[in-house]
Amino acid sequence: MLTESLRDQAFAIAWLSAMAAGWFGWSQEDPKPRLRGLLGAGSVLGLLLGIAFGILVWRNWDTPTALEGRYWVFGLVVLAEAVLIGGGCIVLARRKQTRWYGWWIAMCVALHFVPLAWVFGDWSYLVLTAVQVVGLILMVPTLRRGDYQTSRWACSWIAATFLLYSLVSAAIFLTKHGYPF
Repeated sequence: MLTESLRDQAFAIAWLSAMAAGWFGWSQEDPKPRLRGLLGAGSVLGLLLGIAFGILVWRNWDTPTALEGRYWVFGLVVLAEAVLIGGGCIVLARRKQTRWYGWWIAMCVALHFVPLAWVFGDWSYLVLTAVQVVGLILMVPTLRRGDYQTSRWACSWIAATFLLYSLVSAAIFLTKHGYPF
């Protein structure tokens, strides 16, 4: 995240790296066996980065945030995302295409960063969205040919992009602020 708010940037790093850990975990639903170690390592790295920056969020909670007076907008974005995910999963379940849950949810999560770019005034979220969406679209032909869970590649892609985004953001943060206690 590229924002002036120390708290918002630290929170984004903590949250997205923790989410990377979760997405790496979900990608182990039906992985290629040789990738399990790499997926597990990604989860551990995401958790460690999440803890390191979570501590910074806790210690700097009283600093300014772009959400001040606009928490309701953030809540609406998350609510819309949840409704879209749930509705899509109901459609997929009725069509007996539940193996596509991972891909669908990944696409919804990627797209929810478009309004968040405006909410936080951080246009780097649009770059993250573009990378995630392009990757998800490009994998569709391969996923259609397979009979495995789409989480194998879709969730791995989201996890890897979250972790990379968090690592780049952490490097920018540490260059700008150090590790403020």
